[in-house]
Amino acid sequence: MKIQILGTGCAKCNALAANAEKALKDTGINADIEKVTDIQEIMKFKVLMTPALAIDGEVFAAGRVVSPEDIGKFMVAAGGRGDHRLDANPYFCAVFGPPCREK
Repeated sequence: MKIQILGTGCAKCNALAANAEKALKDTGINADIEKVTDIQEIMKFKVLMTPALAIDGEVFAAGRVVSPEDIGKFMVAAGGRGDHRLDANPYFCAVFGPPCREK
């Protein structure tokens, strides 16, 4: 899984990157974080406002700093699997509902 932070390196872009790192740590999902700062590359995502968050090339949020909790939900929705037990992970439970179960 690849998480892409789209933005020119502003404070909000850095905050979004920090939230993505926290979400990875909290969920145990294995993913790489890439900062996309080139305007031409950002335009390929058809994003009008930054910062933006893309997972595996799909934009999940734009124009705001997304919380680590929401990023965790986005990662699960994108097919990420954590290293933790599903029933002990609030991100999985938020998406799959109790009792937590795999897709």
